[in-house]
Amino acid sequence: MKSIFVFSTLAAAALIATATTAADRPNVILIMTDDQGYGDLACHGNPVIQTPHLDQLHAESVRLTDFHVSPFCTPTRAALMTGRYPARTGAYRTSSGRTMLHTDERTIAEFFAEAGYVTGMVGKWHLGDNAPHRPQDRGFQDVLWHRCGGIGQASDYYGNDYFDDTYERNGLFEKFEGYCTDVFFAESMRFVEQNQDKPFFLYLATNAPHSPFRVAKEWSEPYRETVKWQFGPEFYGMVTNFDHNVGLLREHLRKLGLAENTIFIFMTDNGTAKGNGGKGLQPEDEFRGFNAGMRGQKSTVYEGGHRVPFFIHWPKGGMVGGRDATNLSAHLDVLPTLAELCRVELPEELALDGSSFAAQLRNPEAPAHRDHVVVQLQGSSHFSKPGEKWASSCVIKDQWRLIDGEALYDLDSNPKQTVNVAARHPQVVEELRALYETFWSEVSPRMTPVSIDLGNKTENPTVLCSQDWYMATGNPPWNFGEINQLRRVTAPWKVDVKHAGTYRFKLRQFPAEAKRPVRGVSAKIRIAGMEKEAKVLPDAPFIQFEIHLTAGKTELETWIYDDAGEAGGAYFTEVEWLE
Repeated sequence: MKSIFVFSTLAAAALIATATTAADRPNVILIMTDDQGYGDLACHGNPVIQTPHLDQLHAESVRLTDFHVSPFCTPTRAALMTGRYPARTGAYRTSSGRTMLHTDERTIAEFFAEAGYVTGMVGKWHLGDNAPHRPQDRGFQDVLWHRCGGIGQASDYYGNDYFDDTYERNGLFEKFEGYCTDVFFAESMRFVEQNQDKPFFLYLATNAPHSPFRVAKEWSEPYRETVKWQFGPEFYGMVTNFDHNVGLLREHLRKLGLAENTIFIFMTDNGTAKGNGGKGLQPEDEFRGFNAGMRGQKSTVYEGGHRVPFFIHWPKGGMVGGRDATNLSAHLDVLPTLAELCRVELPEELALDGSSFAAQLRNPEAPAHRDHVVVQLQGSSHFSKPGEKWASSCVIKDQWRLIDGEALYDLDSNPKQTVNVAARHPQVVEELRALYETFWSEVSPRMTPVSIDLGNKTENPTVLCSQDWYMATGNPPWNFGEINQLRRVTAPWKVDVKHAGTYRFKLRQFPAEAKRPVRGVSAKIRIAGMEKEAKVLPDAPFIQFEIHLTAGKTELETWIYDDAGEAGGAYFTEVEWLE
């Protein structure tokens, strides 16, 4: 399709020719919040929220005002890391075994590491909890992260609640004191200080302000009288706490003398989750949230679900002064843009869906770098089946938005997307449908299962969680609300047995850290066409099996039966290759 971008030999040679020394290369700090929308900033017109440090960054940066991402967490991260459409990468949903990148995908961290950068990642990953999909498996050298899509969800360290939590540092769990956002920024400042004499690439992806909405009262109480909807004060408080930390990090860069030659980026991963939640809950004269006049929010393909902020500040590169760049751009474009700005050579054969907008950052009169972009909710549990064509899709071109291949909206005349003008502009509908058809024909063949390794020497044993069960529709148990109820459902994990040999399986309903017994009378395991059954002993913390396996890809499924014969899966299954 036209948006595919391939680095040629000529371009690669030009990149090499402009390179000088590693010390001249800019550092990169790429910051992305979770579930903060375009309107959750004072500088974008929100009359209530307090974001002074982001407002200052806005005033000093080049701002992309037509920048789009995916409407959900994982797909945006997949596109950001690879420069490719999420459906191509395999990571196009937020659970159900579709959050992991195909192993042949290359990440921005790998490219920067190969170019001599020190690479660090802090916060939320949401592209796989097990080898070979962890951030340390995908190019990041210094990693502090929480598992799954949110702190406190099923595969995260048991008991985490945003305060004094346990996170994983480079493969080992470590206990921290303090609020999650404060910890993540403190670790980012540690990384910057330790690597100040080298070019570094830091990806800081906070979980805030994702649910559950928890923050110290000093941050939420100032909004209590104004923001009346449920958890609204906490949501805004989480944003303001994040803003405070942005100020601390920027001051740290100034003190270290790094601010001038650091590319500092702020963006968000999708539309707001809680900043537009007041409709119908207050009298007409009270504040009802702010979404910059856009329709929709997180998990929708209307403008408010995928148009987000993007600020980029780099004094040495001339990206200062508070200027808007109005060209259409997307998360797909970040990797090639940063590669060009940092003189990082990309492989000649690398085919990207993104293309660099570096020219537009330097010159607002530069020709547009892209013509269109497609946004789609690929198989969200309440929207469509995985791999369903057209469902919850949006084709973006100029002022036009084609929703689900049928409804057409003209943002120039109707920015709130309330009037469907498809009947008035059949030629536009035809053009946008053709763009989608090309997109679909290219990405849909890659929407195939991605496996988790068993017997990988970098993570042996590995603990599988039910959030990665591969289900045809809907979501598997991904939070403790469902697991505590022993939700009666099971589905397979897609796994890749790396070595032939004997494997030990421990089936649990709760993680080992919970120290809770199995509630059931018998259990069954099936893998590679083999089945085994066992009784559950009284107060047993797990049911154990040992099975000899040959190497290769297969499926693993588990059952734990109650005395009525009903079964749910072992939501946590530890698998160890007995070398």
